Amino acid sequence: MNAPARILVEGIHGSGKSTLAAHLAKRFGLPWHPVDDLLWEPGWVEVPVAEQRRRIETICRRDRWIVDGAYHGWRDVVLGRADLVIGLDYPRGVSFRRLLRRTLRRLAGGELICNGNRETLRSVLSRDSILVWHLTGFGRARRRMRAWAADPAGPPVLLFDDPAALDDWLARGAPVTPHAGPDRGGLRPLT
Repeated sequence: MNAPARILVEGIHGSGKSTLAAHLAKRFGLPWHPVDDLLWEPGWVEVPVAEQRRRIETICRRDRWIVDGAYHGWRDVVLGRADLVIGLDYPRGVSFRRLLRRTLRRLAGGELICNGNRETLRSVLSRDSILVWHLTGFGRARRRMRAWAADPAGPPVLLFDDPAALDDWLARGAPVTPHAGPDRGGLRPLT
């Protein structure tokens, strides 16, 4: 397989989707489109789903891109065009610890994120907290990625269940090879 030109990086909140997408964008020379910037306007105003879909359709019509997530209102658009899906299927504890560290760092530093927004103590302690989203969405995200990997009609999927396996794959130049087995949905890291 040639270097992929359209990549979806998927995983639960805090798994490292954006970090990996930025790294792969640089490695493969792909334009990276952070999904949170497409979803949130200043003041944490959520973009209506129809507009989210229009924005992602515009991106996905292009020949080269990488996105760091796919949401329910337009997931089909990304999957219909992706050359490769990379799923970060880490255990709950790994991704939750990463999310908690990131959230605390953002709170302490007042870090600007997605179109000038900031996480606040109030947002972190609310029912709509990203920490709550992680806890309630973990199982769905895991089942979704595993279903994609098992679907021979969908794009090829690389699933990583351990950050060390991802690091090893990246250290070897992010190689991929065709794989006929159902366990990883069409592609697997070279061994």
